[in-house]
Amino acid sequence: MISVFGSKVGKEEIENVNECMMSQWMGFGKIVNKFEQEFSKKFQLNNFLMVDSGSNALFMAVKLLNLPAGSEVILPSYTWVSCAQAIVMANLKPIFCDVDLNTMNVRVSDIERSITKETSAIMVVDYAGLPVKIDEISQLGYPIIEDAAHAVFSRYKGSACGSLADIAIYSFDAVKNLTVGEGGGITTKDEKLIKRASKLRYCGIGKSGFDSATTQDKNQSKWWEYNIEETFIKMLPTNIAGSIGLAQLKKIDILQSRRKEIWDAYQNEFKHVNWIENPVDAENGDRHSYFTYCIRVPERDRLANFLLENGIYTTLRYHPLHLNPIYKSTDLYLKNSEVLNKRGLNIPLHPRLTDADVNKVIQKIKSFNI
Repeated sequence: MISVFGSKVGKEEIENVNECMMSQWMGFGKIVNKFEQEFSKKFQLNNFLMVDSGSNALFMAVKLLNLPAGSEVILPSYTWVSCAQAIVMANLKPIFCDVDLNTMNVRVSDIERSITKETSAIMVVDYAGLPVKIDEISQLGYPIIEDAAHAVFSRYKGSACGSLADIAIYSFDAVKNLTVGEGGGITTKDEKLIKRASKLRYCGIGKSGFDSATTQDKNQSKWWEYNIEETFIKMLPTNIAGSIGLAQLKKIDILQSRRKEIWDAYQNEFKHVNWIENPVDAENGDRHSYFTYCIRVPERDRLANFLLENGIYTTLRYHPLHLNPIYKSTDLYLKNSEVLNKRGLNIPLHPRLTDADVNKVIQKIKSFNI
């Protein structure tokens, strides 16, 4: 079966993990710190912190902004559930807006229609790794949370996606462009926020018991104690995750090159198929990460079943959140998100695909009797 999403690991990751395990310390430690330093250097980030998942990074990002309880955060409906869940879990209200049909990203006009006196922030998503026009959105005057889970390699006007928002997150889960198995990251222009985030990820502890025990005079009373500054859940990544990440960082350019080769092959082969609407690439001066390739087609479900019968797994990412009853927004009509819900189809794109795999996907889609 040809999978729709995937990553690629090899001997380098295995060697790093083995070295980590042989050190007898697999939890949070110096390898995580090294990954943070190397990731920051690679993508020219001033403040970056690793956590245990992209979803937890979203929750932390929302909490770090200290938004008024019960206030509204505008976000695209066409995104992963973690975006809305982070808002709800922070005692805030998600307000869903539509996206552009071609970019699948939010626009200023989509957001403006949803602004009320209760609006406190805006969450944007770089769908598939295509950069959101964040400078235009920032002119609305609200704090911006950027979900750059798909955009670890993307750039907007020369800067890394994530570096221009008030606060942004990355995902390093099993199928992302840079994988550590499960992990995430958070970045912000505000050094105070990243220092606070560093404490929050360890249950809000300002100084650990280890630091206390190794830096204080043992003659002092209770020298082993740690101090808790805030109430928060544990989000520490592991040295194992950090060691995989370091290996992935060294090969990220090669992995991205392969993703672009596959993207370009699809673009070239499908541009003359009149029933397929292709996704758009980044504008000049920007850079796409090519996390996924989402086409729009009639008879989407029949095509998906046809491909599955031929050993090709496809899917739709994402089911519009405003249509999910849990958010009590099902009476909301968002035209483009609902068109994508009926016609969108993610087809295989990841660096583990062989040329034969890519050719099979292309030929089977082109042979489909519409």
